[in-house]
Amino acid sequence: MMTLRAVSKPEEQEVVWEAFPSWAHFSWLYLLSAISGLRGALFFRFGVGGWEMWMGGAGMLIVCAAILRRWAHYEFTRDQIMVRNSYTGREIHSIPLSNVGDVEVQQGRVADFFGIGTVLVHARSGDRLLSLRGVSDPEAVKMRIEALAWKHNRAVNHPLTDS
Repeated sequence: MMTLRAVSKPEEQEVVWEAFPSWAHFSWLYLLSAISGLRGALFFRFGVGGWEMWMGGAGMLIVCAAILRRWAHYEFTRDQIMVRNSYTGREIHSIPLSNVGDVEVQQGRVADFFGIGTVLVHARSGDRLLSLRGVSDPEAVKMRIEALAWKHNRAVNHPLTDS
């Protein structure tokens, strides 16, 4: 007789914060989709052939935006900051909180208008850089990273003693 035992996976770290890039990060795709859809609508209105392709192209651009948005998944755990591929679950890039150096926000005028930006996390050692693109409220994300790194470094450097 054969018995089966459940084998547990190693426990994953608790996720403190997670997000996908904002929908506003892909506004350029919406603009191209709107232009394509408008052209298709005008072709249809004036009886010009080929309007179906323009409308199909507009729909395809919207689908591309949805696929691209879900590509990168940003996660903060108690030990590290990670960018994962949402479709495969594989880690793309990570920086341990103990190695977090400078954190900065980059925003252009359009990104500032939409309330999004890129958060750049520089590693203390080496020239590693983690980029969180299209994040909503990037200043709040920057403060969260800095607070997590400070807490992590404080816990590592000043462990509680049971005396």
